[in-house]
This record gives sequence, C-alpha cells and structure tokens, in this order.
Amino acid sequence: MADATVNPQRGILRWAALGLAALLAACASGPRVIPETRPAPTVEAPRERPSTRPISPGLPQDVERHRVALLVPMTGPNAGVGKSLANATQLAILDTKSDVLRITTYDTAGGAANAARQAIADGNKLILGPLLAEEAREVAPIARAARVPVLSFSNDTAVAGNGTYLLGYSPAQSIERVVDYARAQGVTNFVGLMTSGVYGERASTSFLRAVEDQGGKVLAMETYDGRPGSMTSAITKLSRTPYQAILIAGSGASGVTAAPIIRKSAGGKASRILGTELWNTDSAIGSNAVLNGAWFASVPDNYYRTYATKYRTRFGAAPYRLSTLGYDAVLLTVRIAREWRPGDIFPERRLVAPDGFGGLDGAFRFGRDGIAERALEVQEVKGGTTVTISPAPAGFGG
Repeated sequence: MADATVNPQRGILRWAALGLAALLAACASGPRVIPETRPAPTVEAPRERPSTRPISPGLPQDVERHRVALLVPMTGPNAGVGKSLANATQLAILDTKSDVLRITTYDTAGGAANAARQAIADGNKLILGPLLAEEAREVAPIARAARVPVLSFSNDTAVAGNGTYLLGYSPAQSIERVVDYARAQGVTNFVGLMTSGVYGERASTSFLRAVEDQGGKVLAMETYDGRPGSMTSAITKLSRTPYQAILIAGSGASGVTAAPIIRKSAGGKASRILGTELWNTDSAIGSNAVLNGAWFASVPDNYYRTYATKYRTRFGAAPYRLSTLGYDAVLLTVRIAREWRPGDIFPERRLVAPDGFGGLDGAFRFGRDGIAERALEVQEVKGGTTVTISPAPAGFGG
C-alpha cells in the first residue's frame, strides 16, 4: 500500500499558490498520452506516526487525518499512467507542505470494483480515480451506497452524476473553444473528419452544435477508421466542396497523417486544420511541420512544463500529460479540507463551487451534472513548437 500525507494551507486554490509557486523553476515536457486500461487490490507507502493505540487488522485508523483513496492501475498495461498519477499526488502533497490527508493507492488492475470496496472498508471518505469510464461505472454504485464521492480521471460524460465527478478533459469543450476562435477569425464554412467509434460520434455532435451556435455552417462530415485508404477516401469526399476549416477529431497522429492528404485535395489546399484536446497529449505535436498553422484548444501548458521538470528531477522519468489531474485533485481536496472534519463524510456540496478551483491545468469548476468545465486556451503549431494564440481565462465570473 502507498501512503502520503497533506494538510490545508491558505490560498491553495488561488491558482494553487502553494503548489504552483514551488514549480516556477524550469521548463520541460514529457510524454502526453491518454491511456487505455484494465482494472484490482491495494498499494500503500508511508509516513506512519508513532501510536500508542493497540494494533488491529487492516490499515491504521487515523483520527486526525482525512482518508482519501487513489484508484489507479499500478500493474498491467496501464501501470505507467497509474504510477504517474500516483507520483503526481505525492508531489502535490510535498508542494503543499500539509499534513491532514492520508492518501492510499489501490491498484485497479485486478478489478476497479474490488479496489473500491477495499478502499471504503478501509475508511476512505473520498475516491480519486478511477482512470477509465468502464471502471468508473463499476465504482459509482459502490461508492454512492457508502456516500463516498468519486473524482474520476475519465472524460466520458455518460458516467458523470450521482456522486461521480469527471476531472478528464472534455472533447466537447475543446471543440467548442477552437470553433469559437475560428469563427472570430472569419471562418464560416467547416467540414469534419471524424474517427469512427464513440469518440467520433460524440465529437460530431459537439462539432455540429458548436458551429451552429456560432452562426457557421458544417458543409460535410466523413468518418475514417484504421483500414488502408479509409482516411484518404474520407478526405476526397470532403474536398468536393471548398471549405475554410477542417476539424480532425482524432489523435495527433491522425492529424499528421491527414494533413498532407488535405493539402493535396482540391477543397483543402488553403484550409485551416483544427484539432481537439487529444493533440495536447502528444508531446511532439509541435515538431510536425505538416501541421504548421493548425489550431487546437486544450488546458493551458504554462505550468505543465515546470511541473514536468520537477517531476523528472524527483522520480527520474517524464510524467504522463494526464498526471496533472492527480496533482490538481489533491489541491482541490486540500482546499475543501478546511471545511471537512476528519471522520466525517466528504462535504460534496463544496465541489459545485461557482468560482471553481485552480491548478496546473488552469481554472475548472464542476457543474451539477458532475462534469468539469475548464478554462481552455487555443494553441497553434508553429516553427517546431506550439504557441498560445488565445489565452485561457484566469477564472470564472460566478
């Protein structure tokens, strides 16, 4: 089992002043990957205090600290991202210099439901994680029955609500943000190149709504999959009508593959290429010259690079881009801990704060639907890197 400790400090949530101040050192970036996982049992590392209480089976019963569970894969194919999230929570604890949270890591590789049951049996009053939507579906009813809120790292809005809150980056929000920016630059005619599957279906709906809301037109949409020639065929169909911008709803690698084909097509020679939040998970996206001039919306990167440097120094490896969700989940918990007595149920109402929270990924707040609304920036691929062309808002008005 892996254990860590935290205590509230003033100003934690004004841009995570304690944690973030400690990060203003250098710049670096690490692999940005949104992983896939499979779920199982417990991990814990320690800062035990001497106690005169009798020894009993199970975890030590801490009456002075809040018990918080971290449910992530520590073994199996997604162990890398799970360990990166666990390391990020440790880093947040160290940066806040607090001592009121006791975070225990439970391995979901053997089953997220089993991990959740064990976490609740051990007395945890808040769950950070799990990673994937299917795991969140398993955990949600177990946690709800115990009145334990879940802050999942998933971005699948279908699992949000009824005590489950999503910290993951929303495709719908990134599409809306980049479309809004494109419309402000005079783009009116759009087309969409959508990956097949659930992500593409939801991206299509979000894209149509965003363009319509901004008074633009979606002239056509086509889907592609992994079959040879599928993407080329889709782009050829789209090029029958000239368009000003094309949204590629897929990974950064999909954008790199599609861009040269788009530039050779009749309708896409001078079009603006738009991407989604998935592009920000690729640390090398800016170095792909074929994407020069492309725009995509994502969480701000201004703190990520310094965080990555500090993370690499402490743990000897680069973090996954997604690991900042673990760091920011701790900052959020530390802030709320000021109004939370150890042993009591977690004050869930405090999660839906109009002014929201802040952290490495910028400002965010939960709606009553349990989905994190994020303040996003627009980046452009330019000269071997990415540059911010429309900064994220500093916070929320209320």
